[in-house]
Amino acid sequence: MPQLRDHTAIKVLADNVKRYRLERNLTQETLANIACMEFSQVSRIERGVINTSVSVIFALAKALEVEPKQLLDK
Repeated sequence: MPQLRDHTAIKVLADNVKRYRLERNLTQETLANIACMEFSQVSRIERGVINTSVSVIFALAKALEVEPKQLLDK
C-alpha cells in the first residue's frame, strides 16, 4: 500500500506554522518549548520535511493560540 502524502497540505501547514510563529515573535526553539516538542521537529514541520500527526497540529495550535483549523487553512 503506497504512503499517503499530500505535499500541498504539508506546505500549507508549514507556511501557517511559520507565519503564526513570526507574528508572535517566537523562535522555533521557544515554540517547541511551549508545545513540549523537540526544536528539530518544529524546524522539520516549517520546512515541510515531515508529514506530522494530528496531535502535533493540536499542540502547535495551542502553543500559537490559534484553532487547529487555522494551521490547515489555505
